[in-house]
Amino acid sequence: MLNIFAVKDKSNRIIYLTKERWKHIITEHPVLSNKIENIKEAVINPLVIRKDSYNDKIRYYYLKDKIEKRYLLVIVKYLNNKGHIRTSFYVKNIKK
Repeated sequence: MLNIFAVKDKSNRIIYLTKERWKHIITEHPVLSNKIENIKEAVINPLVIRKDSYNDKIRYYYLKDKIEKRYLLVIVKYLNNKGHIRTSFYVKNIKK
């Protein structure tokens, strides 16, 4: 599994984006094909991080995209204290 990038989040945990997940993101959400730096920024410096209400290993990282006028959502799953980006897409509102 080759990584596109690995960065540390605010809690100092490493989060990876693999080539396989990047391919999934740009296939399902082509508008993100030139937004890899935004995805990275959402993980490094999110506006807010939310926990999933059903799975304590999943976190939602949000970043306001002023150009798109929406929030970029990056979904991360933690395994062995390392995060793996599952997907990313735009949303109108932050999940409560």
